[in-house]
Amino acid sequence: MDNLVECRDLRLGYGSHAMPPCPDFTVEAGDYLCIVGPNGSGKSTLLKAVAGLVKPLSGTLSLAPGLSGGRIGYVPQQGPLQRDFPASVREVVQSGCQSTRGWRPFYSRGEKLRARDAMERLGIVPLAGRCYRELSGGQRQRALLGRAMCGGCRLLLLDEPTTGLDPEATADFYTLMRGLNEAGMTVAMVTHDRSGALESATHMLTLGPDASFERSARHG
Repeated sequence: MDNLVECRDLRLGYGSHAMPPCPDFTVEAGDYLCIVGPNGSGKSTLLKAVAGLVKPLSGTLSLAPGLSGGRIGYVPQQGPLQRDFPASVREVVQSGCQSTRGWRPFYSRGEKLRARDAMERLGIVPLAGRCYRELSGGQRQRALLGRAMCGGCRLLLLDEPTTGLDPEATADFYTLMRGLNEAGMTVAMVTHDRSGALESATHMLTLGPDASFERSARHG
């Protein structure tokens, strides 16, 4: 068993404000975890905690030793400023190598090849020279996925990745994510789309009054 994330008696919050208790759960290599629940239940905060951006108020959140140095890819919710980012798709994807690039002024040949490989896996090589802000919502999400994958991540964290996408782009995104998961990528995704999540997820984590952690039908 290869546990990438393990949470026990976890409480999250900001300052003196504590969010509802989080059920105990684990994420094993190869899992596809969908996190659902009402607004304010701590879904986005949980992803930030796993990404190391916020600290738990209490309890334990343990990560596998290999989840360091950019091995967690985090794609947060996108606001207007992020959608208007004036860079090419290639530049956005290559920026995922920042954790290994250090202070070097230019990307190495290996880093450029990693970016190219990520774009090939996501089908966005033809968009490499396009400006990010000119892309459709679905194309932007693929570019951000490429950025997260470029660092060689083992765990991909996605916060409401289908928000603002039309039904066709949403279905395409779920197909893409299921393919990546079946190819070995471990995924943890926050979503309001419970029905879409159930079709793809191996596990479901529900936060809020009906908190639970359970295997989905796909796992069985």
